[in-house]
Amino acid sequence: MDSNDILLETGSNELNLIEFFIDERDPGSGEIVRDFFGVNVAKVLEVIESPGLEAGKSAVDPCFMGTIPLRGQVLPVLDLGVWLGVDRVRVEHEVILVTEFNGMVTGFLVSGVTMIHRVSWSEVKPPNHYVASLQSNCITGLADIGDRFTLMLDLEKILAEINPEAQNIQVADNTERVGAGFKALVADDSTTLRSVIRQHLEAAGYAVTTANDGFEALETILRLHNEGNPVDILVSDIEMPRMDGYSLTKTVKQHPELNTPVILFSSLIRDDQRHKGLSVGADDQISKPEFSTLASRGESLIKAYRGERALEETT
Repeated sequence: MDSNDILLETGSNELNLIEFFIDERDPGSGEIVRDFFGVNVAKVLEVIESPGLEAGKSAVDPCFMGTIPLRGQVLPVLDLGVWLGVDRVRVEHEVILVTEFNGMVTGFLVSGVTMIHRVSWSEVKPPNHYVASLQSNCITGLADIGDRFTLMLDLEKILAEINPEAQNIQVADNTERVGAGFKALVADDSTTLRSVIRQHLEAAGYAVTTANDGFEALETILRLHNEGNPVDILVSDIEMPRMDGYSLTKTVKQHPELNTPVILFSSLIRDDQRHKGLSVGADDQISKPEFSTLASRGESLIKAYRGERALEETT
């Protein structure tokens, strides 16, 4: 999938969206209805045909279909329809989306794939407040692809709920207050992750302001700067409606009056993706869910920036 991804200019506020569908039977009419969903193609390694897995009765979760061998690895496969509560109709040639994020490779069983769409994040509408506030919500946005809206899924949330132990979200009781006196702005479209990041930073002493997406974060950082109360560091997700983290970083770094260090904190941070963050000026990039180092790495950047600023003022 990388060949499609590299066609995008980093910081252009665009993404390649792989659209897939799940067929379900309408309980009233009995007709088959096709539901369309999408994820960032940067998370998809490949699409393979399903070998016809069946969920075992002793599965740890109803959506767990088992594992299959894939190029010397063991690939766990989840039935996305079961997790979403969709009564999927079995069809021939079902496919598995092989994904990689959060340092894990996982397969998601769906009915089929349509195509890859190039869309602007400005055309991705955030879910309404009611949907966003639902504890079980995994919809991060609605992508307008012309003749319909495609629901963008938060696959990280799905994995976190199935295997919470692997997400390392607990705040340590002995957290050092390395951020005391510093102000952080956190931009993330996930209500759950915004809260978790805030807890970790506040435990380390930071005063934290949050934003639901990159556009809101940009408005906030400019407003606070103009009010004479600038933030000391920006921590941003990459995938967000309206404005993504790459575009937000690029805009902040190109602003003549802002001198703000930026940490990109995302499940998309992998060795083969780091060049994108570097190209827009990100000072550090941390892969979710590495919460434990976030506060200390933020402190190091803030002190480095303050040292450089003090040096400039004396020369």
